[in-house]
Amino acid sequence: MSVLGQIKSLLPVQLMIVYIFFGSGLIVNLLQFLSYLIVRPFNLKLYRKINYLLAYSFWSNLTFLGQYWSGTDVHIYIDKESFDKITHEHFICIMNHKYDIDWLIGWIVCQRLGILGGSKIIGKSSLRFVPLIGWCWVFTESIFIDRKWESDKQKLKEGLDKNLALYPDGYFFNVLMFCEGTRFTKFKHEESMKIARAKGLPELKHHLLPRTKGFSIIARGAQDRVGAIYDLNVGIVERNGARADVNTIRKGIQLKGEIFIRRIPMSQVPTDEQESAKFIHKFYQEKDEIYDVFAKNGTFESLGVQKYELAKNYYDLYIALFWSTLLGVPALYWLYLFATNASLLMNSVLAIILLSMNFLAEMFVGISKIDKGSKYGLKEAETKKE
Repeated sequence: MSVLGQIKSLLPVQLMIVYIFFGSGLIVNLLQFLSYLIVRPFNLKLYRKINYLLAYSFWSNLTFLGQYWSGTDVHIYIDKESFDKITHEHFICIMNHKYDIDWLIGWIVCQRLGILGGSKIIGKSSLRFVPLIGWCWVFTESIFIDRKWESDKQKLKEGLDKNLALYPDGYFFNVLMFCEGTRFTKFKHEESMKIARAKGLPELKHHLLPRTKGFSIIARGAQDRVGAIYDLNVGIVERNGARADVNTIRKGIQLKGEIFIRRIPMSQVPTDEQESAKFIHKFYQEKDEIYDVFAKNGTFESLGVQKYELAKNYYDLYIALFWSTLLGVPALYWLYLFATNASLLMNSVLAIILLSMNFLAEMFVGISKIDKGSKYGLKEAETKKE
């Protein structure tokens, strides 16, 4: 590791990153809460514009760490017609879930395209209680489900309807949907393929079987109101044994990401439940073939689709500098005064508080780890065994 890399890994440096992330997140959440109370009841469009900018200012902390702190770069493969449309329409984003930070690679692309502020998710209900990130998703009107079909089908329909009603002109949102229902692991894959064989479905090498019912609800609700589905196939090159996770990014270790993107107009997506189920199964068989190219070659380049090396726009760098100045400079000055004037006991208390912050940061990182994922993908297999 280089000298600069060693400096980035130092505990005091890591604590400052954590402090700025927590501090900026709390400020953004507070402003979101105030806008929810004061603005939303009277002007929903203005509320959404405000939250678009607030979410962007918070998510930029993470894309800054990816792009500038670690030097991670991302290229995309997409045909020109689809590339010209991606920033001018609402869309459903379906991504593979093979890495801890596939979502961050997607966010870096959204940041460079200028659509990061409109990013939303369809996620499990427990995510709304995650401090800072989960609260931000709540205020930006992400869709949360309980993984209980009778209640979820209504939540999916209502969630999409609410987002599409009175959305500001010139603003667009994208909703991230993991149809596999959970992160990919070897064990979950084996169990999922047992189900595929039992149902007579083609087996997948790099994905779990998609959940079809939720997709059919979204497909029906999005017809004539959402432009397209964008299929994102994320591949990450893990160099020198560095795992593609948040800790690698925090320590300033560089990764390389690629995304192969397909655009499927909503007019081509069936709304009938049985037909949409067939559609999404075929969709994932095609995703599997696409990712297999990356698995074998370390790139999507051989697929013959135009490669775009998206330029950095530096906005997340400017935002990170703003938060660092607003929060970091006063904190360093206060720490200097405290350390030079406080007693040994009080300095020990401060050290414990700072280490606790680092522990909380590790808990946040744990949420994104594949091996900490839910057992949702195993439930059907467990039911079959019973």
